[in-house]
Amino acid sequence: MSGIFGDTLAFSQEEGGDVELVAFGDDKYARYETLDGYTVIYDPDRGAYAYAHTDGSGAERRFVSSGVLLSEPPPEGLARHLREGQLYRREVVKGRMMEMLPEEERAETDPESLLTFGPVKGLLPGFTLTKGDVQGLTILVDFPDTPTEVTVDDVSALLNSPNFTANGNRCSVKEYFRTMSTGRLRFTNTVVGPFRMSRPRLAYGLKRNRGKLVPEALQAAVDAGVDFSRFDSLGRGVVDSVCIMYAGRTEFLEDLWPHNSRFPAEIDGVRTDFYTVTSIGDTAADLSIGTFCHESGHLLCRFPDLYDYGTIEREGDDFTSAGMGTYCAMAGGDSLGDGFLPSAVCVYLRRLVGWTRDVDISVPGSYESKQGEYDKALIYHNPQRRNVEYYLVENRSRLGFDSRLTSSGLAVYHCDIKGSNEFQQGTQVHHYQCALLQADGHLDLETGRNSGDGADLYGPTAGTAVSHSSRPPSLWWDGSESGLTISRISPPGEVITFRTGEESTAGRLVSGESAPQAAIPEDDAGGLTDAITLEGAGTVRELTVTIDIEHRRIGDLRVVLLAPSGRRALLHNRTGGDTKNLRLTLTSQPPSLLAPLVGDAVAGGWKLKITDAVTPAAGTLRSWKIAIRTGT
Repeated sequence: MSGIFGDTLAFSQEEGGDVELVAFGDDKYARYETLDGYTVIYDPDRGAYAYAHTDGSGAERRFVSSGVLLSEPPPEGLARHLREGQLYRREVVKGRMMEMLPEEERAETDPESLLTFGPVKGLLPGFTLTKGDVQGLTILVDFPDTPTEVTVDDVSALLNSPNFTANGNRCSVKEYFRTMSTGRLRFTNTVVGPFRMSRPRLAYGLKRNRGKLVPEALQAAVDAGVDFSRFDSLGRGVVDSVCIMYAGRTEFLEDLWPHNSRFPAEIDGVRTDFYTVTSIGDTAADLSIGTFCHESGHLLCRFPDLYDYGTIEREGDDFTSAGMGTYCAMAGGDSLGDGFLPSAVCVYLRRLVGWTRDVDISVPGSYESKQGEYDKALIYHNPQRRNVEYYLVENRSRLGFDSRLTSSGLAVYHCDIKGSNEFQQGTQVHHYQCALLQADGHLDLETGRNSGDGADLYGPTAGTAVSHSSRPPSLWWDGSESGLTISRISPPGEVITFRTGEESTAGRLVSGESAPQAAIPEDDAGGLTDAITLEGAGTVRELTVTIDIEHRRIGDLRVVLLAPSGRRALLHNRTGGDTKNLRLTLTSQPPSLLAPLVGDAVAGGWKLKITDAVTPAAGTLRSWKIAIRTGT
């Protein structure tokens, strides 16, 4: 299951009915708050959620129940938004990661190395199953208090059908992996059950019962006569895949949180290894492929999560960054369309498991990227760190598996298999494994402002969109110039064309001016907007703006310059008090108010927007002009 970054979800209780809580985390570590910010913990002695306080101090403090249930007022003086100590959180996550290693490897493994979440050339430890016919076993289970009417046939269709579209699903799980691998991986599941577990459903969400769901489900399948030896496609003596699906909605607690781990057990002359746990839902109408595909990506391909676990480096780093957001099914893309329409697995991960062929775009020229051409990787290598650090380019137009993406256009990824999705700082030492260059120049994914927005991908660009001087720039992580320059990007669609290599427009002067003599509306949020249209290729290397406004009190004025891309620079913000007339000449030499616009494409409409906060103090935009020295 992808991480949850402050979503409000319904949680069950043994006593008192459902409660709505805000969740942060994933199966390795999570915390929960009430809607008004009080930290809570499930109190098994009360059978319900209670307000939490912390026991201990510093980096090792942890949550304990106050004994006061959420149906009562919070204890007097209880602080909101409590955190457990960073060392404690870190140890919990390392322990969960160590569980995924074979026992014979644990003694020789440094737990710290696992916190890169991609320690084996970008992948998780373990045997990969990325080609050929893979036969998985899916075990359905229900509970004394939560029976299910979902049938083996219902789930088998979800997992295996060649034309599955029930409930609005894009396809079956088998078809998803067949498409992502371009036919290389054929993942089929045999479904058995449902088998009745011995405890009520929520009992498996308690810490004291952690680890009991999986062995009980396996034993139920053994007792029913399931032949586990059938599920060893390679003759390794190891079962390819065990997937356990439990009745009822997803509960984000302990064994019930959708997850992938390993459980070795000798059965029928073979050994079980990796398994996944997901939920069935309340009815067959709840069956969706997103979470199953995400967890199977871990199990089969050893894909890491491409989001931040929030356990490394800084106190207070609690799941605040989204990593790849919705732009990969191994980040937040598995939940698009409520899990019925998950996004594609990004080209970075497809390349790591050998599902693609490289197309080197370092040679200057014209290239094209086809949406849904999942076996091609358009790559720009760092020659000093070949196959370790590189850029990848991919068409992520809103089509097919990407129909629900928040943005549409050309994706540019900065990749480093020795990076960590814990490190959202974007520095030479601390950076993601796979970072999306967000075309708007913002770092919303790294800062956790959102999991993707409409300006993340590169749309049609007449000039240069990506270069050493663009925002964001195409540098290597050590700060040196990569040489990657991307220009002339066509609109989103089935095929996006673009050029690499420097354009010949560097150093050209492009200018324009306007003298509208236009009145500035008073006390009007819409204000006055005037535009200058510039033509020509290239991006902004140097920028000069001159403004002449006649006004009785410049302290009433706000002036913003908008580039054709939509980026903006605030040039004057109601300063100057009673001074008359605003006459400015600004350059982009740092430090400069125009700095946000350096690197933008030159061509298009440049707009000056002026608003007057009060009345009466009428003014006039007499004239303004813009001069740009182009770069690549």
